[in-house]
Amino acid sequence: MADEAREKIRVAVLGASGYTGGEVIRLLLEHPRVELAFLSAERAAGTAVGSSHPWLRNHPKAAGLTFRPLAELADADTVDVAFGCLPTGALPEKLPLVADRAKRVLNLGGDFRLRDGQQVSKHYPGTAAHPPLEDFAYYIPELSPAVPDSRFVSLPGCMAVSTIYALYPLFAGAEPLVSDRVVVDAKTGSTGGGRGGGEQPAERSGNFRVHKLHGHRHAPEVQQALADLTGTDVALRFSTHSMDVTRGIMVTAYSDLRPGVSALDVKRAYAKAYVGKPFVRVRPAPKAPQDFPMLKAVTGSNVAEVAVAVRDGQCVTVAALDNLIKGAAGQAIQAMNLIHGFDETAGLPITAVSP
Repeated sequence: MADEAREKIRVAVLGASGYTGGEVIRLLLEHPRVELAFLSAERAAGTAVGSSHPWLRNHPKAAGLTFRPLAELADADTVDVAFGCLPTGALPEKLPLVADRAKRVLNLGGDFRLRDGQQVSKHYPGTAAHPPLEDFAYYIPELSPAVPDSRFVSLPGCMAVSTIYALYPLFAGAEPLVSDRVVVDAKTGSTGGGRGGGEQPAERSGNFRVHKLHGHRHAPEVQQALADLTGTDVALRFSTHSMDVTRGIMVTAYSDLRPGVSALDVKRAYAKAYVGKPFVRVRPAPKAPQDFPMLKAVTGSNVAEVAVAVRDGQCVTVAALDNLIKGAAGQAIQAMNLIHGFDETAGLPITAVSP
């Protein structure tokens, strides 16, 4: 039976007027198994989707879609999945309402990712003030040991998952291939700060600046995820920078090989970690600069590229992805596909857009 003839699931997108919400809508408009049933946006309530996302206004399925206040979800028919694209700190207070009308919540915001109470209070005070009645499962489609059956699922942050893709193979084996002290330099485009980021284009244009050298909330998330997935507590030095590009993240990670580990051991570990994973591509033998992961090879797609280079006992890993797709909307739809038994790749682009 063709996908189009099969029953569709009903989906809500919460915080649908933001960049991430807009990408969820754009991708789901092309998904063969999804009906967009409810789109919330407080300040844009009552307006057409195309008014906030002009790039969607010519899609025939978008013509009748309008934003509604989240409170109206209480009177709407139950949905199978609610994508939480609200600004960080907004969902915790609204979660009881959402949980009452959604069979499953896939959260793209930062809330509910961390377990350590001190870290939650420091980075996500909204979560600390409104803890969930049920725990959220933290799910990375390529790396988590099983598809979650939890009603509440949190997806990784964009810079966090870029870093996890870069580092996971180094710690996934019986013994880590590198020492546990790792330096990570992460660079993000302007959409990484969300639609309310507020930096003037004139100040960002032509600039490359520090975002945070210490204390980024994705650092404890990376450490928690690597400890869960590999059993290793990584001593992470994590700094972030802002680039003058619209979308995209590039991570460079520096580590030292443990005694007796060869370059071939490292390359085999990366090949083993991502074999059969349609959306994480290892660049096996890059030589020229353009052979390595880069933004123009991944932006517009749900693909993350990873490459590793070893010399004189030092290991440098590079990863790149589109923060709005593989780091957010696409990753969440990939999770939805797996949870509902759909084709993992349904509705997800695999080629980039350039120039």
